[in-house]
Amino acid sequence: MDLSGIISISGRPGLFKVVAQGKNSIIVESVVDKKRFPAYSTDRISALEDISIYTYESDKPLKEIYGDMYLKTEGKEAPSHKESLATLVEFLSDILPNYDEDRVYPSDIKKLFQWYNLLVKSGNLKPLEKEEPKKKAPAKKKEAESKTPEKKAGENKKAPAKKAAAKDKDEKGKTKTKAATKKPAAKKSTKK
Repeated sequence: MDLSGIISISGRPGLFKVVAQGKNSIIVESVVDKKRFPAYSTDRISALEDISIYTYESDKPLKEIYGDMYLKTEGKEAPSHKESLATLVEFLSDILPNYDEDRVYPSDIKKLFQWYNLLVKSGNLKPLEKEEPKKKAPAKKKEAESKTPEKKAGENKKAPAKKAAAKDKDEKGKTKTKAATKKPAAKKSTKK
């Protein structure tokens, strides 16, 4: 899942996409209604790609959890965040069985489901392409390079730049140009 550029702002409902950067703020656009407004440095902003869920072993990034949810729901919406906590905990336990129940609060679980459903509705939650097609693309490029004829060593060099005509003022103050002088070619020394 690609969550880059999607943020949450404390005190404002919903999720936002970073559009541009202003002088003292960033311009964000609501994922739901596409309204734009500035978010200042005093706002508490959290990027979704930086958020993770506590587990007993280590933290699991939100993008991996949303990827698992996307596969389980087949790209459709998950249970609503307004459903009973038991339903949400059961669904989360299927996806992430070893989440730390002491450090993951019920409000965190509800927010997890609310954000997921917002992203699915807006079309911002799409699975990343498989790694295999990316690996095949450079191979095609190498094949195309091998089909092009190889250049000889001297073909890439540019001709030396010509000297500009030197400007000189004559006695009357008019500018006249002198022809560029050529240096004689070096003589080859041969021993007899």
